[in-house]
Amino acid sequence: MITYEQLKTKPKDFLRVTGFALDEFAYLLSAFEQVYREQSAQVTVEGQPRQRQAGGGVKGKLARIENKLLFILVYEKTYPLQTLQGLSFELSQPQTNAWIQRLLAVLQETLKRLGLTPEREGQAFATSAVFQACAAALVLDGTERRRQRPQDGELQGEHYRGKKKAHTDKNVLIVDEQTGEVLYRSATEVGKIHDKKLADKAQITYPNAATVAKDTGFQGYEPPLVLAF
Repeated sequence: MITYEQLKTKPKDFLRVTGFALDEFAYLLSAFEQVYREQSAQVTVEGQPRQRQAGGGVKGKLARIENKLLFILVYEKTYPLQTLQGLSFELSQPQTNAWIQRLLAVLQETLKRLGLTPEREGQAFATSAVFQACAAALVLDGTERRRQRPQDGELQGEHYRGKKKAHTDKNVLIVDEQTGEVLYRSATEVGKIHDKKLADKAQITYPNAATVAKDTGFQGYEPPLVLAF
């Protein structure tokens, strides 16, 4: 079983499988634990209303909060099959699925409280707090990630990306050119959609005088009052 105690002695491996350095993990852990305790007081791991005080019953494989955070960061960074994720943490596939759903909600709320989530509304980006402390030099890019093949035949076609020979989901990101910080993330769309079409659909508003670097996937995308190149 992968544990925090084992992995923290291997900083390079820790970074590779979680996307976080040890000090960054420690910074995240305190807020993550607070959110977890708050949510656990209301619902069980399975998402059902809690009938008894949290902490009772048999202790599971992810008893320590460090291992809970490690579990969900490894899943988000590597995105393995749930069966493989379960084998890594000595959990069954149903247990793995339940923990993923539970801990994703905790992680999302944690990042939100720490101000580490990107803007999600394109029309609000120009006035978003995430942009205020950043330079006006931006990079626009489309990102894809593999996903499990949908069982529905029509959805298979929508998600299938011939160029990558895989089923994918896609987002448009705006990144601070100097720091690499993700400032905006669009809604998730099927992998088949073109980058420019996804950017048009997002209706992103940009601060005046911003510069936006983009690749050929956004050819023809020329937002007003912005120098796009």
